[in-house]
Formats: sequence, structure tokens, C-alpha cells
Amino acid sequence: MTTDLMTPHPATTDTALWLHRTAPVAAPVARLICFPHAGGSASFFRDWGHRIPGVEVYAVRYPGRAERLAEPVAPDLRDLARAIADAVAVLADRPLALFGHSMGAPIALETAAALEARGIDPVHLFASGSRDAPYPSPEDWADPDEEDDPAVIERLLTLGGTDPELAADPEFQELVLPYVRADAHMFHAYAPGSTPGTAPRVRCPVTTLTGDADADADCRPWSELTTGGVREQGVLGDHFYLVTQPPHALIRETLAGAPGPAAG
Repeated sequence: MTTDLMTPHPATTDTALWLHRTAPVAAPVARLICFPHAGGSASFFRDWGHRIPGVEVYAVRYPGRAERLAEPVAPDLRDLARAIADAVAVLADRPLALFGHSMGAPIALETAAALEARGIDPVHLFASGSRDAPYPSPEDWADPDEEDDPAVIERLLTLGGTDPELAADPEFQELVLPYVRADAHMFHAYAPGSTPGTAPRVRCPVTTLTGDADADADCRPWSELTTGGVREQGVLGDHFYLVTQPPHALIRETLAGAPGPAAG
């Protein structure tokens, strides 16, 4: 039996189920919601709450992995974002910012749109592993059905962020590859440009962060997707630059002057 992410139920409204608070912060100046990459989990951001003073960091717990392994993986990116927005909305007594890495960037975008539809305006969206550029043509977007397990593993190693010894472990492959593939299917169904005219247009400013050696960055026309302006930030590194060079200082500086409560 699968879970309908569009129907309100305890799983979509339970903030503790969907969001992991990485560290409590007394009277935070803002709250940062972090969206993992394809195949990623909330643990990717586990130490961020101790690294950005004054900002309370929450990491999104996608279904189908880690503590939610028994649940079905989300099949639709927009439905997933709306469910996340339900959980995030209760935190809007403080300014909200969203940080999405790779696949997490469009999920953050759709979540921002869902929050704005509820009268909650995020103060900033950080699109990591993504750049302001036209969508690739559909023929350049690899179909996950065309890749066997070794190809998927090689893809993970090429992107970085996965330990080669761990990736060679059969138990790791049995546990992780199913939701890596499911994430790829979800992302493939959403982008790039597979449903023209359906991309949301949000009001919050966007900062893109792209490694100078990142040949696999998500391409998305951010300048057309927000009325809040786009700042492009180049960083040193590949697609997973943030493993060794996390942009904590940039986030802290950007949010230091965040306006009052985000709820409208």
C-alpha cells in the first residue's frame, strides 16, 4: 500500500517525521531547511546546526531511506514538496530560508512555491550544485531505466560524495540503490522541461552555488523562476564541494539581516 502525499494525514503534518533539527538554537535569527541530493538523507547535514551561529538548521527526511526506510519513496517531486511545506509551515514564526543541493534544489523551489501559496514567504533560497542556465534538451537527460547497477554506482562515484569502498559493499548496494533509482525516476519525471510551463515562479531571492570543477551541475533557469533576483556564487570543488567546503559563512552572512517573521 502506498502513501498519497497529497492527502493530509499524520505523516505530512508531523514536523518531527519530516524534519530533523540538527541542533537547538535559542531565539534564532532564521531557520534553514536543508534538502538532500538524490540518494541522500538528512544525515548529510548532521553537523550544520553547530556551524552557522544564530541559525537553526533542519534537514529534510525524505521517505524511503534511513529512519523512514520502511516507507515508499516519493514518486512525484511536487507532491513531495507540498508535504514538506506542510511540515515546515509550523516553523514560520522565524524567517525561513531553504538550502537544496542538486536534486534538493528543485525540491526546495517547489517547497518555496507551496509555502508562498500558504502566505509564508521564505527569505532566501540557496540552490547548491545548480546554475542559472537553460534546461538541457530532453535527449541529454539520461533515463534511469537505461543504466544497470554498475553504471549507477559509477555515476555515484563520478559525482563524488560516496566512499568507493562503501559503494563496493554488496549490502550498501542492496540498501541504497533502490532509493537512488527511485529518486532518479522522480527527478527524471520532473525535469528538465518535461512539463513545459509548469515550473513555479517564486518571490524569494536565489543564490546559486556551483563548483568550478562541477560538470554535472543541475541546469535551471533560476532568473526566470524568481522575481527576487539571482546571485551566482562560484566555489572551488566538484559537484560535492560542500563535503569539504560547506558554505556556512555565506549562509550566515546572507541571513544575518533577514527580515522579521516569514509568515504573511
